[in-house]
Amino acid sequence: MGDLFPQILRDEAVARLLELGKVSDASEYLERTFLSPATTRAIDLIRKWMEDAGLRTWVDQMGNVHGRVEGANANTEALLIGSHMDTVIDAGKFDGALGIVSAISALKVMHVNGKLQNLRRPVEVIAFCDEEGVRFQTTFLGSGAIAGILSATTLEIPDKKNVTIKDVLKENSIEATEESLLKLKYDPKSVWGYVELHIEQGPVLEQVGFPLGVVKGIAGQTRLKVTVKGSQGHAGTVPMLMRQDPMVAAAEQIVLMESLCKHPEEYLSSEGYCSGPSIKSLSSSLVCTVGEISTWPSASNVTYTVDIRAIDDLGREAVIYDLSNRIYQICDKRSVSCLIEHKHDAGAVICDSELSSQLKSAAYSALKRMEGDIQDEVPILMSGAGHDAMAMSRLTK
Repeated sequence: MGDLFPQILRDEAVARLLELGKVSDASEYLERTFLSPATTRAIDLIRKWMEDAGLRTWVDQMGNVHGRVEGANANTEALLIGSHMDTVIDAGKFDGALGIVSAISALKVMHVNGKLQNLRRPVEVIAFCDEEGVRFQTTFLGSGAIAGILSATTLEIPDKKNVTIKDVLKENSIEATEESLLKLKYDPKSVWGYVELHIEQGPVLEQVGFPLGVVKGIAGQTRLKVTVKGSQGHAGTVPMLMRQDPMVAAAEQIVLMESLCKHPEEYLSSEGYCSGPSIKSLSSSLVCTVGEISTWPSASNVTYTVDIRAIDDLGREAVIYDLSNRIYQICDKRSVSCLIEHKHDAGAVICDSELSSQLKSAAYSALKRMEGDIQDEVPILMSGAGHDAMAMSRLTK
């Protein structure tokens, strides 16, 4: 592979990422949503690249693009490699696309070297149709269908224009039914494992000076919507002791949340919610942020959203329980009312230890070829972002 590294694994892969990054439904920024015109163009492009790598290709009943080589043992379990081709609005060009293009490039090198048919097991690259959930506010449409966790009722979910997923599929000449959805599910016995390469979307690797890391797991996630209701009061005529300002209560709650999530050991251990190992795990993986905050009408109601992520599900639940109690306490103290709504919950996913060990070894070998002698271990990271691997974990390691 060494001689082809600059030509295919670097130059051509980068050129393809840049080309795919220009395939957009918007003229000023990158945007591709579920089966939009830009996504249809991206499907054609990705399929062409797969065929160039010697792969048999097809597009399934959900709009996922597949490229497969059977190798020397067509009847054994397949290795699946993939990522998503959809984007958020004003996306980064490497998000999702990196995992698709890199997998195709690696197989193209084997194809050029005449080794593609010598693979010990089938290898299938999948460009998933929709991971981000931008248009229909439901994630993992593509990988969820293949993993068999997508309900048939999902097909009836509408977008803001009241167009359903089923309608969009029909516009693209795909008749989606409960039966066709069931047929998309892969037999777990036919799959050996799933690997996804993804840009980190964070600062850790850059800070430690490593281009590669291995993920030990994907954080579980909870989204809360907090509404604080108070009373409007004249700025000059309502005394301080009689004011019921929801914005001040919300501000205190947000600062408390930041403190709790930076130092969970100072809060949870004293209340007995968590054991020592859970608190240690939380201290290294817990992230809590406020995504949106709004006041309506005027200053009588304040609403804000909270995003809580951690690799330890029990620890995350303890944080939510403790945080909720402290939010209500602040509301009582300030004579305002509170409502906490759970909008989303997803459990953490722990990566397969054997597969992770193999990936760590491969990353170390790649680093040695690029950097020469290296003294440090390949970084082991938690992924705070969700990926198609979360859905695929329901199918295989």
